[in-house]
Amino acid sequence: MYSGECDVKKCEKIEKHLLEKYRFVRRFVIGRTYLKRRIIAYSIGKGGVLCCGAFHGAERITAMMLYKFLDEVCGYMEKDEQFLRIVIQTGLTVIPMVNPDGVEIGANGVHTAGEGSEFVSECLLKAKLPHKKWQANARGVDINHNFNAGFGKVKENERKMGIYSPSPTRYGGEFPESERETASLCELCRENEYKLAVALHSQGREIYYDYGGNTPKESLQIAKNMAQLSGYKVSYPMGIAVGGGFKDWFIEEFSRPAFTIEIGEGENPLSPDIFDIEYPLVSKMLNYLLEYAIKNSDE
Repeated sequence: MYSGECDVKKCEKIEKHLLEKYRFVRRFVIGRTYLKRRIIAYSIGKGGVLCCGAFHGAERITAMMLYKFLDEVCGYMEKDEQFLRIVIQTGLTVIPMVNPDGVEIGANGVHTAGEGSEFVSECLLKAKLPHKKWQANARGVDINHNFNAGFGKVKENERKMGIYSPSPTRYGGEFPESERETASLCELCRENEYKLAVALHSQGREIYYDYGGNTPKESLQIAKNMAQLSGYKVSYPMGIAVGGGFKDWFIEEFSRPAFTIEIGEGENPLSPDIFDIEYPLVSKMLNYLLEYAIKNSDE
């Protein structure tokens, strides 16, 4: 179910399967995209751990990772009533696909942008990229450069790379939270007491944990523990990868731990064939974060 290519239709089938199988999972829509696609969240309890994926169209394998993680955790809860109560008390929310418009463009082509198809085609032609490399949303804004964390520096770095307008990747928009996807996720975080957050991206087998002066002191050790469990390495983003991201904003806004996990190795989009190799490593890290939140839920 979780291997193979990912698109919105496949995610809808997985959603149906999960909601029929686990009655204690709450599904809700945190917002809609420019093309009116739903941005879906699944929660057990409230607050606690927030896991997000598919910020970028070409990184859609991360959605499959999070759906499988949710399925496995729910399977444990179904068999263990005490664990179910603990997770409900701690809280777990999973958003497998922050950018469904970008996922559809990357997976199935320009026509999936509907009324924006001509615009998307022009952006791809200008960048000399095929549709499978599309990272942005349907408006040509890179969601993970659109958060309010060092946004001025993000725009400066864009200009250094010759990026001045909507693009398949790395254009951060006119102002922070200009995009429906970004604004919806920020609103969700402001309304809930998430103790920590994690964003799945690809690729590099790296873990990022810090940003600015508000990085919690425990974040480095948490990242090191995840690295030990997975074989991934703790790293520090550079250049245009610094600032504007969800992890950066969450740390800056709440002074709580947040992490970016760059899954796999190779060139985006990663082959679905790597799923069975990478998922066990990602699962170890996500389960560790949930266990950490459970142990520290009373603090």
